[in-house]
Parts: sequence; C-alpha cells; structure tokens
Amino acid sequence: MELENMPQFFENKTILVTGATGFLAKAFVEKILRVQPNVKRLYLLIRASDLASATQRLHNEVIGKDLFRVVREKWGANFDSFISEKVIAVPGDVSFENLGVEDSQRRQDMWKEIDIILNSAATTTFDERL
Repeated sequence: MELENMPQFFENKTILVTGATGFLAKAFVEKILRVQPNVKRLYLLIRASDLASATQRLHNEVIGKDLFRVVREKWGANFDSFISEKVIAVPGDVSFENLGVEDSQRRQDMWKEIDIILNSAATTTFDERL
C-alpha cells in the first residue's frame, strides 16, 4: 500500500484502539481524526471501571491534550459534536476476557462493526513475571 493511500484506507472504517491513553494511541487517534475525518468510528478501550470514568479519562487524558489543538482548531465550535460522533470511550481492560467489556450489547455491536484493531495496550508494572 502506498503511503499516499493511507488516509483513504481508513475512510468509513471502524477502529478499536487499545491502550488509548498511551502515547502511541493518542498520536494515532489524533492523526486519524486530522487526516481522515471520514473514519466511521473509533472505539477507544480505556482502563476504567465504568463508562463515566472511561469518558472522563478520554476527555482529560486524550482529547483534552494539546496534541489535539490542530483538530480542535480545524473543527472549531463543532469539535465536541465531531468527537462525540466519531469517538466512543469503552471501559475495559485487555487483561480480562472479552477485553473486560462488561456491556454485552456494546460488545456485540463492536464485534460486528470493527474493521481494524490497533493494539497499543501495555502494562506499567515493570516488575511483573514474564
């Protein structure tokens, strides 16, 4: 695939991003939203116990960062509606069965819709057994 075609590849695709609050995932999400606003949807798996906590982490640790300044400026007053249309916070944890997604309806909808998975989840416990 040619590099010039990369934005077209993501058009109308649904992407699951694990490790969504990490450095690589944030850079990926920002780039997709900036160069391919016609991405269908981004499900961001965020380690959290419930939807409210995941949504708060999404806004505080991802969307609220200066990294998204260009996207924010591009969309202006429509930024929040653009984000709510394209980005969905999903509480979960990759170390659990079904990624720790407890909402069975959300899980079914995701599994049917996802075209691409970007796994950037990691542990930050550096003394774990291998």
